[in-house]
Amino acid sequence: MAAVPMPILALLLLAWGGPGAAGQKRKEMVLSEKVSQLMEWASKRSVIRMNGDKFRRLVKAPPRNYSVIVMFTALQPHRQCVVCKQADEEYQILANSWRYSNAFTNKIFFAMVDFDEGSDVFQMLNMNSAPTFINFPAKGKPKRGDTYELQVRGFAAEQLARWVADRTDVNIRVIRPPNYAGPLMLGLLLAVIGGLVYLRGSNLDFLYNKTGWALAALCFVLAMTSGQMWNHIRGPPYAHKNPHTGQVNYIHGSSQAQFVAETHIVLLFNGGVTLGMVLLHEAATSDMDVGKRKIMCIAGIGLVVLFFSWLLSVFRSKYHGYPYRYVRS
Repeated sequence: MAAVPMPILALLLLAWGGPGAAGQKRKEMVLSEKVSQLMEWASKRSVIRMNGDKFRRLVKAPPRNYSVIVMFTALQPHRQCVVCKQADEEYQILANSWRYSNAFTNKIFFAMVDFDEGSDVFQMLNMNSAPTFINFPAKGKPKRGDTYELQVRGFAAEQLARWVADRTDVNIRVIRPPNYAGPLMLGLLLAVIGGLVYLRGSNLDFLYNKTGWALAALCFVLAMTSGQMWNHIRGPPYAHKNPHTGQVNYIHGSSQAQFVAETHIVLLFNGGVTLGMVLLHEAATSDMDVGKRKIMCIAGIGLVVLFFSWLLSVFRSKYHGYPYRYVRS
C-alpha cells in the first residue's frame, strides 16, 4: 500500500478530529479564565458584586462547572429596603464562613446583584422583589428549589447554609463574629446589683420584693410567648411589602412562618390581656372605695375583651378556616 504524504495525513486528521478538539480546548480555556477570575475576586471579597455584564458572562453564559449563589437586592439608601440590609448582613456572614473555612472551593461562589447596578438583570429574570436568593447550578438552568423560600425560612445564615448544602452539596459551618453585647449586659446587671448591695448594706429587703420579681417574670413570659426565640433562630424579615400594590403586611399569612413585627403585635396583645386580668384582680381584692373598684372592673373587662378578640383575629388570619371568633371577625 502506498504511503500517504505527511501534509495530506495532517489535513485528514484535522478534518476528522481537529475542529472538535479545538473547540473543546477553547471551552476549557474560557472556563479556566472564568474560574481564575472568580477565585481572584473571591480572595479579596467573599461576596462578588456583579453588574449586568459580569452576570451574563460569568453566571449565565456557558461553559460553567461551578455553582453561583446570587443575592438580588436593593441596598441603596433611597430604596429604603430595611430587610435588604438585614439579609445582606446574614449573607456576608455565610460567605465569610465559606471563605475562611475548609469549605472554600472553586465549585461554588457567592455573588450579589444590586438593583441600581444591574437593573437589566432584574428585567432579564422578570424579578420585581428584593431580597431574593437564587442558586445557578453548574449544569442547566435554575429549578424551582434553586430559589430560596425567604418568607418561609427567613434569612438567617444558618438557614441559608442548609439550603446551600441541599442545592450544592457544599456544607458550610457558619461562624459568627463574637458578640459582646450579652456579656456586657450581664456585667452591667451584676455591677448594678453589687452596687445596690453595697449601698444598702445589711438591708436586702429589695431582693425579696415580690412585685419586682413578678414584673421581671411577666416580661420574660411575654417575650417568650410572643415568638422572640423563633425570630432569633430563623431571622425573618420585619415585615413584607407587596411589590405590586405597595401594601405592607405585618402578619404572615401562613402558620409556618412569621414576621418580626408580628411578635411585637402579639406581645402587645398579650400584655393588654394581662393588664386587664390584673385590673380585675385588683378590683376584687383591693380596699379602695366601690366607685374606683367599679371603674377598674369595667376597664379590666374592656381590655380583656378587646385584646383577646384581636389575638383571635391574628390566629384566624394564620390558620385559615378557624371557625371561632370573639368580637371582631
